Amino acid sequence: MNRYLGGNRIQLLRNGGEYFPALLNEIAAAIHSVHLETYIFEPDRTGLEVADALMQAARRGVLVSLVMDGFGCRSFPEDLQHALLQSGVRVMFFRPELSRFSLHRHRLRRMHRKVALIDARVGFVGGINVIDDFNTPNQVPPRYDYAVRVEGPLLGMLYAAVRHLWWQTCWAQFKYPWLTLPRLPLTLVGHGTMQAALVVRDNLRNRRAIEQEYLAAIAAARQEIVIACAYFLPGYAFRQHLLDAAKRGVRVVILLQGRVEYWLLHHASRTLYRRFLEGGIEIFEYTASFMHAKVAVVDQHWATVGSSNIDPFSLLLAREANVMVRDARFACELRADLQRSMQERSVPILLSDVRERTLAARLMAWLSYVLVRLLMGIAGYGKREYRSAADE
Repeated sequence: MNRYLGGNRIQLLRNGGEYFPALLNEIAAAIHSVHLETYIFEPDRTGLEVADALMQAARRGVLVSLVMDGFGCRSFPEDLQHALLQSGVRVMFFRPELSRFSLHRHRLRRMHRKVALIDARVGFVGGINVIDDFNTPNQVPPRYDYAVRVEGPLLGMLYAAVRHLWWQTCWAQFKYPWLTLPRLPLTLVGHGTMQAALVVRDNLRNRRAIEQEYLAAIAAARQEIVIACAYFLPGYAFRQHLLDAAKRGVRVVILLQGRVEYWLLHHASRTLYRRFLEGGIEIFEYTASFMHAKVAVVDQHWATVGSSNIDPFSLLLAREANVMVRDARFACELRADLQRSMQERSVPILLSDVRERTLAARLMAWLSYVLVRLLMGIAGYGKREYRSAADE
């Protein structure tokens, strides 16, 4: 299990409307270094504002490093990349897309983290990509998501995580002159009272780190579990932990994406609805806009905000980063926001609704789940976690 550090100040940021002004202010105030990692960097209004802030920082002598995922940013404009490099921003793509038709399973191992570290003084972690809230499929704004602003000893964990990924990417792409990242101060002073841990998932020592933190929190729950997740298709162990919690009297509530963005996971997740509802788990679908959140609250004292979905791609393949917080005030603030979203912008899913779904809808869900299992099998991942209902 991960070590929780005290003395942190962690601020909840809702949507890009709160996240980007905070991020841009810190980049503008940077003196020594800015490090930004993102899965998607869209050259829309918000993306261009962030790019401009990075370039201005680099021109005034700040060491600026930008890591984008090679798949998520495969269409990143060459002219913008050139402008960033010319201004002094060190730009790298994690696992760049060399062939869009490659079937190599390593192609699925993406960098899905969304983190920033400025001057070893303040950091950001969450699920928000560099993209405008109003840049959504079918123009249904704004996108619903969360991030956190972090000050305190937790920044030591964040620095170690970004340095490790930066070094790995530099070595893999022969960017040896870029290996340097500024050193942290010898001591990181406390800025608050919150206990927190940064939990990262990779394909080496931390393959199950985020999932294990979730399972430990669920197993220890005594009153309530609230999970909001855009792409939700947990494996067998995760499903059983939730069902076991409901069986022992814990209120389990799951808020999911109600609009179709990625049809495969959207429909595959619906194969779980009937068993969850029969097991006493409450399900809501967020319908006001597109939901991108990946957060949870347990017993109003433990919470997590980060980039990891609860699906095979996040839990078994991608590099992810979540902040886990042990603090009643923070947990209650996040829970209250989730409650408002469920009451005002979501619809409850009833067992009677699921039982009355058409044969076509049930067949679509079943075929989608089978296809996910097939893809995971071809890739060589998750054969035991993603069993059929009959296997359970």
